[in-house]
Amino acid sequence: MRRRRFLACGFGALACAAGCGTERAGNVLRTGFSINAAGQRWSRVGRAFADAARAAGFAAALGPAITVSGLPALAAAELNNGQSLLDTGTPLARLSGQVEVVVVPDRSPLRDFDDFAARLLASPGQALLAGGPQGEPDHLLFGLIARAIGADGRRVDYTGYPRLGEAASALLSGKAVAAAGPLADWRTAIGRGRVRALAVSSARRVPDLEVPTLLECGVRVDFADWTAAFGPEDMPDESRESAVRMCEAVIASSEWEAACLAAGWLPIPLSGDDFARWLDTELARTRAVLRDLGLLDTTKATTCWGSCGNGH
Repeated sequence: MRRRRFLACGFGALACAAGCGTERAGNVLRTGFSINAAGQRWSRVGRAFADAARAAGFAAALGPAITVSGLPALAAAELNNGQSLLDTGTPLARLSGQVEVVVVPDRSPLRDFDDFAARLLASPGQALLAGGPQGEPDHLLFGLIARAIGADGRRVDYTGYPRLGEAASALLSGKAVAAAGPLADWRTAIGRGRVRALAVSSARRVPDLEVPTLLECGVRVDFADWTAAFGPEDMPDESRESAVRMCEAVIASSEWEAACLAAGWLPIPLSGDDFARWLDTELARTRAVLRDLGLLDTTKATTCWGSCGNGH
């Protein structure tokens, strides 16, 4: 399969200031940091994180640069044979995630997720799927589902669209059997009854939505389009420890909780060494799914990083 080229998400210069040299809040010594988004798609999270940091006592200043990035950048680096986030930055903390949802048209004969999974398993090439661009979270979710139920990911017919409206049009016009995307983006269509949600990707149900999780449907997938904070490459241990403590203070704050609630993000806090270890496993999972989908060259790999039905 000819490899498609994808643009990697670069570390942009959209600065969201937080931290101000060093200041005292009560008896706590606060060291400042500058917070930047790694591209436009993370600008909203970057601003919210910076605002929460400022509210927690970290005012604007020059200091160690913290970059907010996420899963699409991790996948893009793999697709471009580039350096991953593990190579170009120092993992500090996981911040938030967007829950994904699998939807079908309201009049679809697929009444529940079991119907969809049965069709995907029996005829993966005829279960036309839609979502965001190839290799990005929506596509990865379908790859994870295919892997979990034993379907051949290479045969899945997936069309990626740059905008939600195009994916929705494809779904409602019959060009796609099902679609995946951020729950926040599909809520209006779900609420108006234009589409039905079959399952959400989070480990727990979304409180105000009567939709099962993939885990409840027997699919061992817990997935989110996550965002995280990274320090500079080769960050000194002392600076890293200070930055991790700052991140922990921010993601535990009521301001960050309120920001996540308002934006519809799932708080998924994880920091320091625990986050770094998790990121290793997430990188392995992402590589494996990209291989399953035929987007990575499998001739260079001798392992599927777990169970695989494609004989890699």
